[in-house]
Amino acid sequence: MEAAYAGTVGILMACGIYLLLRARTFSVVVGLALISYAVSLFLLGMGRLSTGRPPVIAAGAQYADPLPQGLVLTAIVIGFAMTAFAVVLALRSLGITGSDHVDGKEAGSAQAAQPAAGTDEAAGQ
Repeated sequence: MEAAYAGTVGILMACGIYLLLRARTFSVVVGLALISYAVSLFLLGMGRLSTGRPPVIAAGAQYADPLPQGLVLTAIVIGFAMTAFAVVLALRSLGITGSDHVDGKEAGSAQAAQPAAGTDEAAGQ
């Protein structure tokens, strides 16, 4: 079970990093959310991975640490709020600039092909 759990965390993290490196704003937001979920699953796994066992056993026996569950619950709430805020910012940026690219430039447009005014390439022309 631990191998499947670790594989799931790894796949979520890899997909999140892949989406984080995309040029579109929505992909970046989804990538950040996936990385947040992967970290939450990792923290949850630090508690105790067992099924069908009670959280508190007999007196003096080891019990499941409740701190990771509390941290994950807090991370889920904060992550949801930050994702909603990032989506609102992305929609606002799309409304203002008309582009959903992270740098505000379309990949094949003439604006992206022209060098900026203060660069060496622009000075040589």
